[in-house]
Amino acid sequence: MPAPRRVVIVAFPGVDLLDVTGPAEVFSVASGITGEGRPGYRVQIAAARAGELPTSSGVRLVADVALAEVRGRVDTLLVPGAISPADGGVEPVVDTAVVEWLRTAVPRTRRTASVCAGAHVLAAAGLLDGLPATTHWLTAERLAADHPRIAVDPDPIFIRAGRVWTCAGMTSGMDMALAMVAEDHGQAPALATARAMVMYVKRPGGQSQFSVPLSIHAPRGDRIEELRRWIADHLTDELSAEALAERAHLSVRHLARLFRQRTGTTPASYVEALRVEAARRLLEETDRGLPEVATASGLGSVETLHRAFRRRLATTPTEYRRRFRFPPAAGTAGAFPGGPASPPDRTPTP
Repeated sequence: MPAPRRVVIVAFPGVDLLDVTGPAEVFSVASGITGEGRPGYRVQIAAARAGELPTSSGVRLVADVALAEVRGRVDTLLVPGAISPADGGVEPVVDTAVVEWLRTAVPRTRRTASVCAGAHVLAAAGLLDGLPATTHWLTAERLAADHPRIAVDPDPIFIRAGRVWTCAGMTSGMDMALAMVAEDHGQAPALATARAMVMYVKRPGGQSQFSVPLSIHAPRGDRIEELRRWIADHLTDELSAEALAERAHLSVRHLARLFRQRTGTTPASYVEALRVEAARRLLEETDRGLPEVATASGLGSVETLHRAFRRRLATTPTEYRRRFRFPPAAGTAGAFPGGPASPPDRTPTP
């Protein structure tokens, strides 16, 4: 049997528990699925000192090895994160001992990744300079402000830039780990791993951290909130400004003013965003042709579908499906939207 791939997860006091255990479980389950003759994974937790350490949830982890004792080649190095309350907001935790260690450990690592706010740790070590990266949406603005040489994108659930991966909040670490299993072993073992873990397996790296409705925080019970929920359930209906105003029992001008106050956008733009999101799901999850996708999403025609995708995603529906249709070919990589098929890129999950 080939030797298992060595996965080292760096922990520190106060680390977010799921950042550590989520990816670890993916690699553990995958090890029992990859089959004979293919290397599984051996997961180690490393910390400044071996032994127990507290996590943000209060559950204690046990570090298998001290950082100074991690020697030799590492296949996959994961750096989880932590976020602490600070002055009415949040503060990403940057452990200085981990930062210093990373500078010497990464050169002997095949693949390095951060989970959630762990991107701030990689950034502090200078490992994200000149690369695109993502992190939890709560700290993305801070990451961009503190490290202007990083192209921070708060939207996708994970981004791959060559040998360096970054992902968004907590559970996206599991999506990223599944993508790594797919890169190492192909789509079938990754799919089997996701099924065994009862995971939603169709989340491409380019998928947004938010759906359109969840990204808007309108008070429940008011007419705009009720209208938004109704729109989401009636994307194929007539959704012109006049029709929506009539539905809300408002004038077109008053609706436009209230809608922008609540959502920061116009009714027409909001409707298009929802329809594009619906079209994205159909392209990712079904074999429907473009005319069917256009009709089912409410965009109406293939021409309108193309225009909306060009405007909002800077790509075509066909190219989007090629990049993110499940299941893509094993090892598929490519920049999105547009760009060369070499790093940096966003790689689809299985």
